[in-house]
Amino acid sequence: MTYNIAVCVKPVPDPKHYDKVTIDPVRKTITRTGIPTLLNPVDKNALEAALQLREQYTGTVTAISMAPPDAGEILREALAIGADEAYLLSDRAFGGADTLATSYTLFHGLKKLEAAKGYSFDFVLCGCESADGATAQVSSQLGEWLGYPHLWNVFSLQEVDPKTFSIKTKLENGYMEWRAQAPLVLGVSRELNKPRFTSVMGIMKAKNKPLQVWGREDLPEAKDEFLGLKGSPTQPGEIFTPDMKRSGKVLAGTPEEIAGRIVTILRANGVVVGG
Repeated sequence: MTYNIAVCVKPVPDPKHYDKVTIDPVRKTITRTGIPTLLNPVDKNALEAALQLREQYTGTVTAISMAPPDAGEILREALAIGADEAYLLSDRAFGGADTLATSYTLFHGLKKLEAAKGYSFDFVLCGCESADGATAQVSSQLGEWLGYPHLWNVFSLQEVDPKTFSIKTKLENGYMEWRAQAPLVLGVSRELNKPRFTSVMGIMKAKNKPLQVWGREDLPEAKDEFLGLKGSPTQPGEIFTPDMKRSGKVLAGTPEEIAGRIVTILRANGVVVGG
């Protein structure tokens, strides 16, 4: 049995630099310029799952991302970890996308890959959510675009037979167990596995692995009205910086008198104090 697997990865802002993240007041999108990025942590679990499937069944692992041009370093990391090849979908036309426009762009990237390679992907794996947006929608949306069965929050993936898998998905108060066959789209959780470390040999091999960038013109089947900010039905409301200034007042008197006045002020402002 051979499985060809695509892994959707995303660069996210390094949490050490969250204090530098700003919102563009006009486009109302995150301004990422000058902020270091890293591979979305749970996407590493998706990549690890793909590598384990390849090791058990043979096949290929392709990393794909829709991101700004500098995301090439993130894809190089995916190649160093073990992916066979990587593709970056990057164009100003894709910028400002919500999850629907993002999944639509990834869908067309995957279909172009399938047409070029002459096969369909058996698995499309994603992290269940990103560290920056945490909307947890892209894997399910991809499943709908592709017309594949899809499951989210996968924490167990076990073979029943070479064509059938037992899959467990987390719920708030338990889990559900499924039996499924490829093709599948899975949004995986951190509990699924422990991602492997990047080795020196992996970094060296990554330099010779293919990494290709595709722009808008490379996805001729995609429609402009579904791409980028224009194709994003999710739009933010007004953005403002809250006024964090506070006034202070010095209370004089004995400790008992001050405590009494504090209680009076709190009750006057709707705070329930005492029995």
